[in-house]
Amino acid sequence: MEQKRWETLLLELKAELEALDGDSSTGRATVELDQSRVGRLSRMDALQGQAMNKAIAARRRQKLMAIDAALDRLNEEEFGYCIKCGDEIALKRLDIDPTVATCSNCSN
Repeated sequence: MEQKRWETLLLELKAELEALDGDSSTGRATVELDQSRVGRLSRMDALQGQAMNKAIAARRRQKLMAIDAALDRLNEEEFGYCIKCGDEIALKRLDIDPTVATCSNCSN
């Protein structure tokens, strides 16, 4: 496999997710509940926005972990092979998501 290509792609994806996570940190900040300064509906909107931002951050952390695992497989020369059956993962599948760790047969 084209190890350098995949490494570059994975590192770029990781940097992009880390940058997005840093940019959205203010959306996960504690919501101020001072009723004299913020109305009830505004607080509810802020709490909902905070919950959504926390969920997005959790999904980003999962994706970052998947990227790190793919980089580890790349370093161990196991990238592109299914972690369950050992068969080669289709190139088209890896092009869609380079963090995928299983072939299409084992992903079901």
